Amino acid sequence: MAVHAHPDDESSKGAATAAKYVAEGAEVLVVSCTGGERGDILNPRLADDPHVLRDMAEVRRGEMAAAAAALGVQHRWLGFVDSGLPEGDPLPPLPDGCFALEEVETAAAALVRLVREFRPHVMTTYDEEGGYPHPDHIMCHKVSVAAFEGAADLGRFPGGEPWQPLKLYYNGGFSRERLQVFHDALLAAGQESPFAEWLERRSERPERRVDTKVPCADFFEARDAALLAHATQIDPDGFFFRVPREQQVELWPTEEFELARSLVPTSVPEDDLFAGVRHLVEGGAERETA
Repeated sequence: MAVHAHPDDESSKGAATAAKYVAEGAEVLVVSCTGGERGDILNPRLADDPHVLRDMAEVRRGEMAAAAAALGVQHRWLGFVDSGLPEGDPLPPLPDGCFALEEVETAAAALVRLVREFRPHVMTTYDEEGGYPHPDHIMCHKVSVAAFEGAADLGRFPGGEPWQPLKLYYNGGFSRERLQVFHDALLAAGQESPFAEWLERRSERPERRVDTKVPCADFFEARDAALLAHATQIDPDGFFFRVPREQQVELWPTEEFELARSLVPTSVPEDDLFAGVRHLVEGGAERETA
C-alpha cells in the first residue's frame, strides 16, 4: 500500500517499484489522501485549457485513473480536500476543511479502514518532513504512521477485522547523490542542468538514510507513462525527462526507500521491500500486498 498526498505523487515517488511488484504478481494499492483540487497547472501547454480551468478536480481524477492503468496498480481515494501550498511571508492560513487541518485520528481512521480491507504486508509513505514541507505531505506522514501502528488495535480504531502491516517505508528518490549524478551527466554532455538550484537547496539540510534500493529500471517506461498521464502537473519538457531514460537506466537503475518500521527480521541494506516478508506468504494462500 503506497499512501500519497495527491494524485501524481504516486508517479514521481516509487512508481517503477510499484509497477515491478505488480508484474511479479503482488497486489499494489495506491491511496490518494486528497483529490489535488487546489493544485496549480504546472504544464504550460494546459495553462489556458478551458476544461482544466473549469473543473480541475474532475480532470485530476481522470489523470489518476490513467496513471494507475499505466502502472497496473489498484487505486482508492481517501476523500479529503487538498490543502494547497501556502506561499508568502507570513504564510496565509490553511483553508477551512482541508486535509492538513483534520484531526490525525479522524483521518487515520479512514486509512485504517482501507488497511483492514486490503491487508498490506508493506506500506510506503513520506518521512516526518513530508519529503518537502507541503502541509498535505506532512499530514500524510502522520496519518500513515497512525494507521500502521493502529490498524491492529480495535480499541483505538473500532470496526472491521484488525490487521498489522509488517513493514513501513519512507519514499526516497530525490537524494542529493542522485541529483548530483544527473546534474554531472547533463553538464558532461554540454547541456544545461535543471538540478543546480535543487542541489543548492539540498545542501542546507541533512540527507535522509537510504536502507533499500529496489532495482526497477525495466519499469521506468511505465513510470514515465504514469507521469505523463498527469498532464496538468507534469511538463513533458520538464526536469523529469531532461536525462534520457536510457541514460537513467545506466546511471541510476534503482528507487530508494528508508525503512521506518519493521516487525520482521531483516538486515540493511536491502534490495526488496518484501525482505523478511516473502517467506511468510510464499506457498500460502495470501498474496504479497503492498
